[in-house]
Amino acid sequence: MPTTDGAATSEPRWLDAGERAAWLSLAGVITLLPGALDAQLQRDAGLSHFEYMVLAMLSERPDRTARMSELAALANGSLSRLSHVARRLEDQGYLVREACADDRRATNAVLTDAGWDKVVATAPGHVAAVRRLVFDALGPEQAEQLRHIGGRILDRVDPGGSCPT
Repeated sequence: MPTTDGAATSEPRWLDAGERAAWLSLAGVITLLPGALDAQLQRDAGLSHFEYMVLAMLSERPDRTARMSELAALANGSLSRLSHVARRLEDQGYLVREACADDRRATNAVLTDAGWDKVVATAPGHVAAVRRLVFDALGPEQAEQLRHIGGRILDRVDPGGSCPT
C-alpha cells in the first residue's frame, strides 16, 4: 500500500484466530508460570527461580564449577544479572567466585557444600511444582510436543543456542 509520499509499505502479517489463541495461551504461560515457580521457591527455600537455576546448573557441572559466562547461559540469564545474584548467593555461603586457572580474564563460580545441600533440599519441591504446573496437565505425547515446540521457538529467540535444552 503506498504512503502519502508514494513509498510502498507492506501490510503486517496479522495472526489468524487460531494463531492468536495459541499466542495468548503462550503469553499467559510466559507471564504467569515464572511467578508461580518463584512463589514456590521463595516460600519453601527462600530462593528466586533464577537463584535456584544458578545453583542447580552448578550442581550438574564437573567439580560443581562453571565460568560465569557459561553459567549465565545455562541459567538463561545475562552476565550482569548473574553477577548480582552470585553476590547474594556468595553472601549466603552457597557459591564462591574465583579466578579461572585456564583464563585469567575469566571468573569461575563454584558451588559450595552448603550450596549443594541447598539444591538437594530444594529440588524435590521444585520438581513437584514443575510437575503439578506443567506435566500433570499433559500426556506423554504432549510433553514431547512441548519439548519440540519449545526447542523450535528457542532456536528463533536464542539462535546461538546458549539456553540448555
